[in-house]
Amino acid sequence: MLKADVRSFLESPHVARLSVIDPNGYPHTVPLWYAVDGDDVVMISDRNTRKVDFVGQNPKASICIGGGEGAGSEVGPGYLFKGDCRAEEDAGGKWLRLITHRYRSPKDAEKDIAQWSTELDIMVLRLVISKVIKVY
Repeated sequence: MLKADVRSFLESPHVARLSVIDPNGYPHTVPLWYAVDGDDVVMISDRNTRKVDFVGQNPKASICIGGGEGAGSEVGPGYLFKGDCRAEEDAGGKWLRLITHRYRSPKDAEKDIAQWSTELDIMVLRLVISKVIKVY
């Protein structure tokens, strides 16, 4: 599903903006770190958040990545990914480790991982992509 140019774009640690649907039918959009697992986008979250509850009630979701993020930066391309999202356990903290190291220096990543492992109930949000749209 993911073409080479999209995969190449996703190798950079951009911020993903996940949109899920709340019980009243409104979008609930939050920024998250991500990684790619095959053709899926994987994010980490505390289990005790509204987005996790909303995914459990309605799996329809989208993620916008890129498209001119950042003040003063040149507007560049990005992608909108649509699909179904599901919550999963993070067995052994695999995704917590991988994603945190993707965005933080090794020292800061280890500090964050230690803190989040004790203070939060980390789980995975997995978007199974059904459609990719290039955005500017």
